[in-house]
Amino acid sequence: MQTKSLKREIDGVFLLNKPLGFSSHQVLKKIQWLFNAKKAGHTGTLDPMASGLLPICLGEATKFSHQLLDANKTYIAIIQLGVTTTTGDQEGEVITQKDVLLDEDQLNKVLHQFKGVITQIPPMYSALKHEGNPLYEYARQGIEIERKGRQVTIYYIRLMKTEGSVMTIEVSCSKGTYIRTLAEDIGSALGCGAYLKGLERTQTGTFQLCNAFTVATLEAMTMTSREKILLAIDCLVEGLSSMTLSLTETEAIKKGQPIDFISKNNKYIRLYSVTGQFVGVGQPDLKGRLFPKRLIANIL
Repeated sequence: MQTKSLKREIDGVFLLNKPLGFSSHQVLKKIQWLFNAKKAGHTGTLDPMASGLLPICLGEATKFSHQLLDANKTYIAIIQLGVTTTTGDQEGEVITQKDVLLDEDQLNKVLHQFKGVITQIPPMYSALKHEGNPLYEYARQGIEIERKGRQVTIYYIRLMKTEGSVMTIEVSCSKGTYIRTLAEDIGSALGCGAYLKGLERTQTGTFQLCNAFTVATLEAMTMTSREKILLAIDCLVEGLSSMTLSLTETEAIKKGQPIDFISKNNKYIRLYSVTGQFVGVGQPDLKGRLFPKRLIANIL
């Protein structure tokens, strides 16, 4: 039996195929327990009603989890047309119902309207904070909080199939996009109303759902096998340019000191030691210096 005394330092990224019915926090704790990890964090909340890709960061990888929080996401969303609910999903009470007589040409035309930069008003049933409390706590008390619209980007949106008054779409979007709100807005644009019936995340950044593992699969593995499927920490920043530091530069960076580096911009850079160890992320300025921004512990 695993106990708290067995928790250890272990670093890496685990690609989880999150099941339905569990919060992101619940599955995070389960994965942390299965790896006996001292520290763990996820990279973007999925509601209990949603399934799919949820990268889990262990140990030092948690320092770079924000890279995936900011990454683009892709979802497959199932939308019930002709019905609206209090929560915008199937867990809420029905507000309105209408017959739906729409063809695919109409659906495609409306979906096309949502491609590009759009403005969304965050839903009341969300984890967005107001005066320190998540909006869903106010919603459960029947309190409506005024929310400001925010701009998000829909990179592509396509109709996958229709079945009666239910349609399935694929959406690639920027961070901060509420697919539940998107479903409701699509319903409004169609004039019939809609709610989000199901949601699966298929991609986060460059990570794909097809490479993820279920909790059941992880449970069936030995600890050695679990460790082998962990991805290296630097997979979280693989989109950044990289550079190899000299021994002197590595020592300076370890001490939090800047090094000489000529750059035309201040974009983050992946840093490696001469031995190939991932050191962390640095940020250059326009004055010929590069500063350590976020480093792993125990740099050799």
